[in-house]
Amino acid sequence: MNIILLGPPGAGKGTQARLLVEERDMVQLSTGDMLRAAKTSGTEMGKKVAKVMDAGELVTDDIVIGLIEEQLKGTDRQGGFIFDGFPRTLAQADALGQLLGRVGQKLDAVIEMRVQDDILIKRISGRYTCGNCGEGYHDELKAPKVEGVCDVCGSTDMVRRADDNEDSLKTRLMAYYRDTSPLIGYYYAKGDLAPVNGLGEIDEVAKAIRVILD
Repeated sequence: MNIILLGPPGAGKGTQARLLVEERDMVQLSTGDMLRAAKTSGTEMGKKVAKVMDAGELVTDDIVIGLIEEQLKGTDRQGGFIFDGFPRTLAQADALGQLLGRVGQKLDAVIEMRVQDDILIKRISGRYTCGNCGEGYHDELKAPKVEGVCDVCGSTDMVRRADDNEDSLKTRLMAYYRDTSPLIGYYYAKGDLAPVNGLGEIDEVAKAIRVILD
């Protein structure tokens, strides 16, 4: 099963993707992670990525599609793929659909995680992660059991993103609505779109996603 998680920054896509990986043996294809891994891989595609990134240029859609194709052909997990951070535009959506067709696969669902902007800003501005293991926390919604100490690995290295503030978030939301929200209409027209309420508790959102996928 191949799915896309759509939603603005802070909607909880990463959290839900992690749960799907654990529960269904799916593979999370994060554009950023793939680019970083490719840059140091030494493969022909990796050398191309490194050259572009070292020059400070934007990686083209063709390169990202090439990396995704490598993952689709080279991964033996049976649970399918979660596309995270791609597609972001209508052109990328078309390219992904063509790629899946070429490799004999299809897109099974596009899950849109809906969250109100004012609540989203509050949610993101309070979040931070463990710098050691990546576990996520929040000032109000999910504080560690012992203040400043990660529940998972015991590290005290807590990290906040520099752009997790109200002004930066408004800019990122505007970019999302401008570039990515057209995908909602695109996938709705194809009959693939399934909205869920992203404001619920993590388990509630996960349950709603399970209903869609099952």
